[in-house]
Amino acid sequence: MYRELGAKNVQIPFSRKIWDINWGFVLLICATASVGFLMLYSAANGNLEPWASRQMIRFGAGLALMFMVALVDIRIWLNLAYPLYAVALLLLGAVEVMGVIGMGARRWIDLGPFQLQPSEVMKIALILALARYFHSLGLEDVRRIRWLVPPLLMVLVPAGLVLRQPDLGTALMLIAGAGIVFFVAGVRLWKFALVVGTAIPAGFFAFQFLHEYQKKRVLTFLNPENDPLGAGYHILQSKIALGSGGVFGKGLLNGTQSHLNYLPEMRTDFIFSMLAEEFGMVGGLLLFALYILLIAYGYAIAYRSRNHFGKLLAIGMTGIFFLYIFINVAMVMGMVPVVGVPLPLISYGGTAMLTLMISFGLVMSVYIHRDIDIPGKR
Repeated sequence: MYRELGAKNVQIPFSRKIWDINWGFVLLICATASVGFLMLYSAANGNLEPWASRQMIRFGAGLALMFMVALVDIRIWLNLAYPLYAVALLLLGAVEVMGVIGMGARRWIDLGPFQLQPSEVMKIALILALARYFHSLGLEDVRRIRWLVPPLLMVLVPAGLVLRQPDLGTALMLIAGAGIVFFVAGVRLWKFALVVGTAIPAGFFAFQFLHEYQKKRVLTFLNPENDPLGAGYHILQSKIALGSGGVFGKGLLNGTQSHLNYLPEMRTDFIFSMLAEEFGMVGGLLLFALYILLIAYGYAIAYRSRNHFGKLLAIGMTGIFFLYIFINVAMVMGMVPVVGVPLPLISYGGTAMLTLMISFGLVMSVYIHRDIDIPGKR
C-alpha cells in the first residue's frame, strides 16, 4: 500500500495526492472566507463592488495557489527552505533601497502590475527555514545554547529590517511565530523566560527610539480617552461598535457605526467590529468557531506527520494563523495597541490573502505527505 512510505525516494502518484486532499479543511477555509465576502458586501452598503468582488477574485487565485503548493512534494519544500529565506531577506533589504512609501511607511516593492510586501513573504520563509534547521538537529543539540544562535539570528535580522520600515506589528509576528517553532522544537522554558526577562527592560529602553506615531499608539492604548477625537478615535469607535451589537446584532447593513462612517478602516483592520455590530456576540462566536476548527485541523495535521519537518512546518504556519486572529481581535477590543494586522480571510487585502493561502497550502502538503519519512537526527 502507498501508506508504507518509509523509503527516502518514494513518490506518491499525482492521482493519489488529489484523492488525499483534506476537503474538510478546504471547506472550512471557503466557509470562513465567505464570511469575509459578506462583510465586505455590507461595508459597500449592499454592493459587491468594489471590495467583495475583488476579494472573491483574490481568494479564487489564492485557492488555486494553495492546491499547487499542497501537491508539491514536502521534500522539495525542505530543499527550498533556505533559498526561499535568502530571497525573502534580499527583498527586505531591497525595500531599503527601492521601496515604495505608503501611509508613512516603506514596506512595498513596485513590480508593475502589483506591489509586493516582502515582510509577508518572510512570514512563510522564516517558518520554512526554522523547520528545516530544527529538523536537522537532535533533541540534545536543541538544548545547547550554541545551536540556538543561528536560528536566533535568522529571526532577529529580518525582524530588525521590518522594524526599520517601520512595521512593529509584523516584526512582533515574526518573533512570536518563530517562538512557537522554537518551543515545539524542544527549547526549554527557562530560555524563553530568560529572553522575556531581557526583552522587558530592553523594551522600555527602546521606547525612546520609536517613531512618534508608534509612541502615540502605545500611549493611546494605555488611555484612549485622553484624545477621543484624535489618536484614540479608532479604538473608541471600535469599542462602541462592539458593544452596540449586543447578543444578536443589529442585522446585515444596519450597523450605525459602520454605515454612518464613524468606524474607521471597517473593511480592513476593524472589520471584526463591524461584524460584531451587525451580528452581535453570536456572530463573533460563530466566526471564532470556524477559526478554532481551522486551528484544530492544523495541529491535528502536524500530529499526524511522520517527519519532524512536517510537524514543525504545520505547527508554525498554524501558529502564524492564530497570531493574526489574536492580535487583530485583541487590537479592536483595546487589549493591545493598534498595529495594523488584518483579520485572516476576512479583512480586505491582496498580499495577506495570498500569503495566508500559501501557508494553508504548505499545511495541506504536510497532510498529503504525512507518511513520508524524511531522515533527520530525531
